[in-house]
Amino acid sequence: MQKEQIRRIIYDSGADVCGFAHISQFENVEKKYHPCTIWKDCKSVIVFGIALPESLFDINSRLIYAHFNTISIQQADNISFKSARTIEKSEGITSPSARIKALPLPSDGPYEQWDKDTMTGHGLVSVKQAAVFAGLGSLGKNTLLINKDYGNRLTLGLILLDTGFEPDAPAEDLCIPSCSLCVRSCPVQAIGDKNVNQKKCRLNTYKQTERGFDTIECYKCRSVCPLRYGKKATK
Repeated sequence: MQKEQIRRIIYDSGADVCGFAHISQFENVEKKYHPCTIWKDCKSVIVFGIALPESLFDINSRLIYAHFNTISIQQADNISFKSARTIEKSEGITSPSARIKALPLPSDGPYEQWDKDTMTGHGLVSVKQAAVFAGLGSLGKNTLLINKDYGNRLTLGLILLDTGFEPDAPAEDLCIPSCSLCVRSCPVQAIGDKNVNQKKCRLNTYKQTERGFDTIECYKCRSVCPLRYGKKATK
């Protein structure tokens, strides 16, 4: 199976963007976050993204944003699972014995790395870092991935492969050096330069209604970004 055939499977499953990273790019990543710590046979990492609708950033609704953000995470997991199954069922380049194994990973939770004092959580693999390696974008000052077409609205998913493919070309660094809107707009001053105090952010962001529905009270670091809609927003 060729690289572009696999990419088409991801797109046909509902992804808006898809990139490939090679395992060699993770050489300097901490062992506990390295893909081979999860699966020793990993040779490539597929990273894909689903874009939240632009309109979610145009309204001030803690319920609607939270609801569809959660759905996008579930959708990313569905794409990972469905695509991994399709890849594994497809015949290899030369013979059925050359079929590729594909391991889907959770887009968000569950994960085991959690510091209760600082409320810092780390996924099984650093998804945003993998996305940079796969050429999907660059990291902004608020640590969010910025993609040229979809801004910082991507929910990311991962699939590990036991076959090595050439990585995609790196993306342009889109974060505007002179801009600090995300830093200045944070109501609890949780954002430094590409560093976020997760405890401050989480305590301010994640709440519930009296009825028990989850809310996201703050996403200003996303909504104030001049690149929230992609590169087109700055033209």
